[in-house]
Amino acid sequence: MTGTQIFLYVIGMLGSMAAFTAVMRIVQPPVEDVNSLARLAVKGPGGEISPWESLNPNGGLIDRVDIFLVHNLRMGDKLETLHMLLGKPQKPTPINILHMKEIAAAMVGGFTYFMSESWQLGLGVALLGFFMPDFYFKGRIEERQREIIRNFPSFVDLAALTIEAGLDYMQAFERIIKTAGKRTELEVEFERTINEISLGYSRRDALRRLAMRTGLQDFRSFVGLIIQSDELGTSLVDLLRNFGADMRFRRLNAAEKAAAQAATKMLIPIFLFIFPTVFILMLAPMMKNVFQSGGLGF
Repeated sequence: MTGTQIFLYVIGMLGSMAAFTAVMRIVQPPVEDVNSLARLAVKGPGGEISPWESLNPNGGLIDRVDIFLVHNLRMGDKLETLHMLLGKPQKPTPINILHMKEIAAAMVGGFTYFMSESWQLGLGVALLGFFMPDFYFKGRIEERQREIIRNFPSFVDLAALTIEAGLDYMQAFERIIKTAGKRTELEVEFERTINEISLGYSRRDALRRLAMRTGLQDFRSFVGLIIQSDELGTSLVDLLRNFGADMRFRRLNAAEKAAAQAATKMLIPIFLFIFPTVFILMLAPMMKNVFQSGGLGF
């Protein structure tokens, strides 16, 4: 037996052991200390009890796969953050999102294996399919963030005007929400913040949770201004007015930049679709005459 054969044999043994260990970690339930109460204090990124507590470590294969992905591969916090940025809807929950990713991986991987009869290719495509739902959820998050930020400058101006009239900033937020005709995502988020304060959260924590739920830099700056005003005793009205003017200025610059780039972006569809059509319309009669006359005539 040559040295190369021995090396390949050792690599094969180590690979088999690694595969066996991975399968055993998926199939076997994790060891749980029944006398420990630490599981009751598990918190998600938003501060609530983790939704993964409903998973049964002694359940079926799906629960064990979920536990392996959430705890061993540490995907729980990412999925909870994704659910939080979606606005914490009732459906899909973090567990539903995980199951959608698993179903996508199984379907794409199984179809690839059926077409190619190669389990290596099927496994690789299944890993890609596992992350395919993320593009859909990120699109929904971006759409929600655009809806929130669309009315945010007007909300800041109304808050500055209401605070200048003599109300506290939380009372100002509540007054704006009550007088709003249509409930958008912006009003829903501020209403959640007010409800959290009524449930016992401090104002600082509730505002920081507001910034976490939106995932927007403008909200983080907004929360920082309010906390700074509370700590230093500065005028919140002036800060909010300057902040609203700065947001409008940045939005105007972004719109002007997008308008300046529109002409450059239009070149691609012009060259791909318009110019070929124009050339065909202009050259078709000439080419027809050339072919019918049997040549160019010289």
